[in-house]
Amino acid sequence: MPEVNPEILVWARTTAGLTPQDAVAKVGIRDAWGVSALDRLMALERGDEKPSRPVLVKMARQYRRPLLAFYLNTPPRRDDGGPDFRTLPGARSAETNALLDALVRNLQSRQKMVRGALEAEDEAEPLAFVGSLLRSTVGGAGIDSLRELLQHDLETTRLVRRARVALDQVLGGDLNATSYYAQPTTADAFKLLRSRTEDAGVFVLLKGNLGSHHTAIDVEIFRGLAIADDVAPFVVINDNDSKAAWSFTLLHELIHLLLGQSGFAGASSGTEIEEFCNHVAGEWLLPASALDELRFERRSGLEELQRRIGEFAHSHNLSRTMVAYRLQRASRIDRPTFERLQADFREQWLQNRAKRRARARESENGPTYYAIRRHRVGQGLLSFTHRMVGSGALSTSKAARILGVKPAHLGKMLRPPKAR
Repeated sequence: MPEVNPEILVWARTTAGLTPQDAVAKVGIRDAWGVSALDRLMALERGDEKPSRPVLVKMARQYRRPLLAFYLNTPPRRDDGGPDFRTLPGARSAETNALLDALVRNLQSRQKMVRGALEAEDEAEPLAFVGSLLRSTVGGAGIDSLRELLQHDLETTRLVRRARVALDQVLGGDLNATSYYAQPTTADAFKLLRSRTEDAGVFVLLKGNLGSHHTAIDVEIFRGLAIADDVAPFVVINDNDSKAAWSFTLLHELIHLLLGQSGFAGASSGTEIEEFCNHVAGEWLLPASALDELRFERRSGLEELQRRIGEFAHSHNLSRTMVAYRLQRASRIDRPTFERLQADFREQWLQNRAKRRARARESENGPTYYAIRRHRVGQGLLSFTHRMVGSGALSTSKAARILGVKPAHLGKMLRPPKAR
C-alpha cells in the first residue's frame, strides 16, 4: 500500500471545515491502549502512526474527498471555482466554506466529464454566446474594464440593450416575458425557460446540498453558480430557494455565461457586475411595460403593498421579492420599503415551506425518488448521458457520477418515467 503523506490528512480535515475534535467524532476514532482518540488522530497527522485503510475510507467519506486524494504526494493547490461575484453577507464559517468547496469540486468534476465525453466523440463545438458580451464590449480586455464601463450610466444602458439581445438569441426569439406569463404555473414557466436554455447547450441543474438535508446550503450564501465553459457550460440553481425565484437565478447566471465568467451568486448584490446581471434578468422577466400594470398609491401601507405585489407576482409567474426589486429599481418604492418587503416575503416563504414539507411527509402520493432526482439533474444532462452511454463514450461509473447516483442506480435514472 502506498505511503500516506500526513500533510494530506491535515489538509483534508481542515478543508472539510472540521476541528480535530469534530474529526474524531465523525471518523469514529476511539480511545485505545491508554491513548485518547484525539491523541491518536494527532499521531496520524504528525506521521507518528500510519492510517489503516478502513480509517482512510472513513476519512474520505467524512472529509468529502475521493480515496485516491489521500495518496497524493502533496496537498493540491486550492481551486475555488472562480470568484465570488456577490458580496456575501457576513463571514462564512469554516463548515460553510467546506460545503461550498465540496459542492464546487463535485460540479466541476461532473462538468469536466461531460466536456471530455463531447471531445471524445468529436462533438466539442464551442458555443459562440459564452463570453460574447465581454468580447463585444471590451474586446476581451478583462473584467476590470467591464467594471469601469459599468460605472458610466450611458455605457451601462447600452450594455443592457446588448445583453437583452444576446439573451433573446440564446433563448429563442419567440420566448419573451409575455409567453412566460402565459404558462399555467410558476413551475411550467421555469420548465419552459430551462428547456430553452438546455436547447442552447447549457446544462441546468438544481442542487442545494451534497446528498442529504444535513448538508443543505442556505440561499443567503449560494443562490446559483455558473461554470462558463464554451463547450459544456453549467448553470446550477440552489433548489432550497423559492421555486418562484429559480427563473430569475437562471437568467442571472445566463448573463454570467454571456460575460464568460464563472463563479457563485449569493443572496446579496454588491458589485457593478452583480447589479448588472440582476438588472438584465429583472428587465427580461418584468419589463417596464409590464411593471406599469402594477398600480398602487405611494402612501399605501405595507400590508396593501404586500397584497398588490403578491397578486401581481402570482398572475405573472414571478417571485414577490423580484417584483419588489423591480419597483425599487424604478424608484416606485424606496430602499427601506424594499428591504422590509424582502424580509417579510422571506419569512412568509419559510413558514409556508415548513407547512408544505410537513404535508409531504404525511402524503403517499408525491413524486418518486427517481422522478425528483431526474428533475434536479435536468433533461439536458439526462439526454446527454443516455446518448453517451448508448454510444459507449461513457462507462457506467462515469455516467453515474455525472448524474450524481450510484452505478447500480443508473438504469433507474435513465429509464423514462411511466405514463400516468
